Amino acid sequence: MDVKAAPNGVATIEDRILRITGYYGYYPGYSSQKSTSRSSVTRCKPGANCPSSHSGISRQLSPLSVTEDSSAPILELQNRGSSGVCGHRVERQNRSDDGTQTHSENSSQENRIKARCLSCTSMVLKGIWGLLIILSVSSSWVGTTQIVKITYKNFYCPFFMTWFSTNWNIMFFPVYYSGHLATAQEKQSPMKKFRECSRIFGEDGLTLKLFLKRTAPFSILWTLTNYLYLLALKKLTATDVSALFCCNKAFVFLLSWIVLKDRFMGVRIVAAIMAITGIVMMAYADNFHADSIVGVAFAVGSASTSALYKVLFKMFLGSANFGEAAHFVSTLGFFNLIFISFTPVILYFTKVEHWSSFAALPWGCLCGMAGLWLAFNILVNVGVVLTYPILISIGTVLSVPGNAAVDLLKQEVIFNVVRLAATIIICIGFLLMLLPEEWDEITLRFINSLKEKKSEEHMDDVTDPSVHLRGRGRANGTVSIPLA
Repeated sequence: MDVKAAPNGVATIEDRILRITGYYGYYPGYSSQKSTSRSSVTRCKPGANCPSSHSGISRQLSPLSVTEDSSAPILELQNRGSSGVCGHRVERQNRSDDGTQTHSENSSQENRIKARCLSCTSMVLKGIWGLLIILSVSSSWVGTTQIVKITYKNFYCPFFMTWFSTNWNIMFFPVYYSGHLATAQEKQSPMKKFRECSRIFGEDGLTLKLFLKRTAPFSILWTLTNYLYLLALKKLTATDVSALFCCNKAFVFLLSWIVLKDRFMGVRIVAAIMAITGIVMMAYADNFHADSIVGVAFAVGSASTSALYKVLFKMFLGSANFGEAAHFVSTLGFFNLIFISFTPVILYFTKVEHWSSFAALPWGCLCGMAGLWLAFNILVNVGVVLTYPILISIGTVLSVPGNAAVDLLKQEVIFNVVRLAATIIICIGFLLMLLPEEWDEITLRFINSLKEKKSEEHMDDVTDPSVHLRGRGRANGTVSIPLA
């Protein structure tokens, strides 16, 4: 049967409506084809052949027969699907980025916590080592001084005692090398380590010319320092001598200011004046007795030669590490053994320092004094490596109350007001010398930080009542506003 098409006006209106509304299945002539297909389907009898309708339906349902006009809706659906998938992918990527970011932040926080823990642990270890070094330095110096006083009761040969104890410095480098073998991962031979540490004398190492040129003046100053210290112990008590020897810090500052052109510091000038005041008061403590004046002169001379030794070392050799210091001190011991051994021999034959026989010598006291002196020198150099250098100086000044306690127990000293005041003034001046160069800036920062903390606490105290009043007003059903 023939299919009658719908009127042209109706088909045109329907096409316009579909075009205007944007129906995704619309294409030109859609309404007329739709009416034709409907009429053909409805009017076809069962069992009859309807080739036109089957071909039309198969042409519409087959994806391979999609025309160019009808491909736009399918592309739109594909774009929507792809955009949805991309959106999910972007969301997943953002979530993964957030996860990695939070993981990196957590790892960075853990690293900061570990770094703080390590720094705190190192500070605690340095503090523990510092406490042990302080006790060891002060006890070794007190023991050396007291053994000298005990030795003087039966044997008084100060230069021989100085020469004997200085010879023990030869063992400084072997002790250092033993520590190197025990602690270092890459162990070196003794000669290689010796040559490495000999760079303190220059790039060429230790030569005969440098051995005589560099070692001779320092060996003489070393011997003079110890010899004058032992002479002072014959005239004064151990407390007075150890207190006067602490003036070497003031002399080091004055010589460094004059010779090395170091920075001028008013607080150290005050400390130097306090040291000189303590020296005068120490001499006045015994009413300017002859032995007292001579003993004070010996002690001040020992402090002066010690200060000159330190300043010249800094001028010609600069700073040295532990190995170089061990090498240098051992070299001083060799020079003392080779070139200064004739001096005690001359003093022995001239009857200035004479003893009956070598068997009569107090070898126990001599070895104890030399061993403690060597231990003091080793601890001073080891302490700089293991802990803070300022703690070494504190250990030295603590020898003053240590010697005072021993002298009181032995009842060898009577502390009057002048002697006690002189000792305290010298110790205070020594401690003032330990202040860093930027002590004034550090003090101002500390004071400003305290002021800021107080202002913050004051602001917190002001805001706390307002919060209390507001909470109370809400509890009563009203809001109270505090007055300014």
